[in-house]
Amino acid sequence: MSLQAASSPTRPWLTGVSEAIPLLGGYVPVAISFGLIATQAGFSAWEAVAISTLIYAGASQFLFVGMVAAGAPLWLVVAMTLLINLRHVVYAPNLAPWLTSSRLWPWLMHGLTDQIFALAHARLPQLPAAQRLGWYTGAALLAWLSWIGGTALGALAGGELVARWALMGEILPFALPALFLVLVAPRFTSRRWSLALGLTILSALLLTFLGLTNVAIPLAAICGALCFQLVKFGHSEKTEHAQGERHE
Repeated sequence: MSLQAASSPTRPWLTGVSEAIPLLGGYVPVAISFGLIATQAGFSAWEAVAISTLIYAGASQFLFVGMVAAGAPLWLVVAMTLLINLRHVVYAPNLAPWLTSSRLWPWLMHGLTDQIFALAHARLPQLPAAQRLGWYTGAALLAWLSWIGGTALGALAGGELVARWALMGEILPFALPALFLVLVAPRFTSRRWSLALGLTILSALLLTFLGLTNVAIPLAAICGALCFQLVKFGHSEKTEHAQGERHE
């Protein structure tokens, strides 16, 4: 397949697939790790694959498996899973301006992950409206299928892979943080973004060290979002004040 074909405006889904390929370097290792952990916790390979297919929520899946294996009550498992996924509430308003009126969007939102959101938030504004649905479909489906495939591989052969290559067991847990770092690093382009992202990272680390790992992600995200808005508000006030002085 040529690059020209992948970039063809008549095949936007191919462009979405090609641009999402770098995400697989983080998705597949983490999915393998999840499949392995799920089977070690007592789930069957089919159950692990079903969780990745239906829940498809990254960190929430690890929490779900751990809490179920520990015998936690169902209501607490559901509540903690929803709490971790609370960050998705801020995703929709940021993507909404670039979505077309197609009725397929609600169904495709099942494929909206942190990484797909970051990629879509950067790419959708650059695409013609007619290409956005196809581009998102290709990118989201590739990520989803790679997560399912990685889970199946980990559930069926993860133990053998780690036994044969012991280093893999040490590397797998760092795949997802490395992927987030690659996505976040390019955002340190201004004082406003640097402050917001820096506060988010520090908040998450502090909450984790305090033992509040279950709420670290949503609370850190809230802190970063508030910082981002406050810096914008402060900047707007200074700009208005400066403009007022010029008029005087």
